[in-house]
Order: sequence, then C-alpha cells, then structure tokens
Amino acid sequence: MSEYKLSLAKRELTKKKTAALRAQGLIPSVVYGGKEPILASSDYVATEKVLQKAGYHSPIDLDIDGKKRLAIVKDVHIDPVSRRIINVEFEAISANEVVTATTPIVISNFGESEANKIYHFMYTKAMEEIEVKAKPADLPKEIVLDASKLVNVDEKLTVKDIVLPEGVEFADKEMDPEQVIISLYDPAAEAAAREAEEAAAAAEAPVEATDVPSDNGEKPAEEEAPAEEA
Repeated sequence: MSEYKLSLAKRELTKKKTAALRAQGLIPSVVYGGKEPILASSDYVATEKVLQKAGYHSPIDLDIDGKKRLAIVKDVHIDPVSRRIINVEFEAISANEVVTATTPIVISNFGESEANKIYHFMYTKAMEEIEVKAKPADLPKEIVLDASKLVNVDEKLTVKDIVLPEGVEFADKEMDPEQVIISLYDPAAEAAAREAEEAAAAAEAPVEATDVPSDNGEKPAEEEAPAEEA
C-alpha cells in the first residue's frame, strides 16, 4: 500500500475527446505495464497534488474504475506555454518487484557547517537527482546528503558521500563515486575578482580625443589666416 492514492477513469483514444477532457478539468493519462496500455483520465487538481508529492520516485495506488494498480510516474507532459500538465504516463509495478526510480538529492545542515557559519561560503549543486533501485516499499522519497562537516572552499560532496537506506542501491552500478554533487565557492572573493576585472577593462579602454577647453572654460578661438598683401 502507498500513502499516495489517485482515482482514474478509463477513456477512449481520440484527440477530440482528450481536448474535451482537458476542458472539463481532467488530465488524460496512460497506464503501462499490463498486457495492454490502459487509457484513463483523472481530476486535474487531485492529480497535480499527488504528482507534486510523489514525483518520479514514490509508488502511487491507482484506482482505475475500481481496479487497484500500484504504479510510479513514468513521464509528465507539460504545455510549454501555459505550463499546465496535459498528459501523464504511469508504469504499473508489483509490490515485490525491484523498480528503478528517480530520487531527488537534498542537501542538509549546510547552515551548520564552518564553511557557511564562519567563512560565509556558498555551494553550487551539480546533481539534483539520482536513479536508485529498490522494491516499491523501500524507495526513498529523497536522498539526504549531510553538509555539516564542510570547512574549506575547495571541499566537495560526491556520490561516494551518499549513504543509501537498506534495500536501496544505485541504478547505475558503474557510476563514478567521485562525481561531484556540490562544490563550494566564496561569494566575496568572486565579487572582488569581478570588480578587479571591470577596473582593468576600464583602464585599458581607449580614450576618445576631445576639444580641450581654455582656462575660462571656453574653446580656444581659431586663429585667422593673415590677409594677403595687395
């Protein structure tokens, strides 16, 4: 059983009907994993709430016209203009089957580190998520990476620093353990370097020639050529 539940209703495959479904506040969807894909639809608001919480990593209990199916989200199609969900693809799974899921990486306790508290360093995040394998009940909602022990600006957290929960493993067994997840930087040093570059660029810029004013602030009068003698 999953903590996330969603009711779906079967539908027919026609473009006209999918447009009508969206106009009624419903999201068309497809459930893969059985003998044949199941075409369905669900309430937009309810679906959006479940997707925000479950993401691509947590199993969802689907009720398809009264038939229960355990599934994970395979893909979500977003309208590029409105940014609204226009279609969802689910993958039906078995409770005893090991599945692959994309799990978000969360950085914790960075504010408690010497790097941040004393030196005011910040970090850039090179990886937002990672694929893991586990049975549905063991799939973690997120992978938490503790950053409390970071001190120096050249320090990094990498894949080898991840401690996976019991029953969970990386989907890619050949993943590089040295792959960087976060690295530190000094905002003050970077700001100073930018200012120095801007000052150097300004000093090297060519100076445009201009008329030099006289002592009283006026431009010097042009000398008249001497008149030719008759």
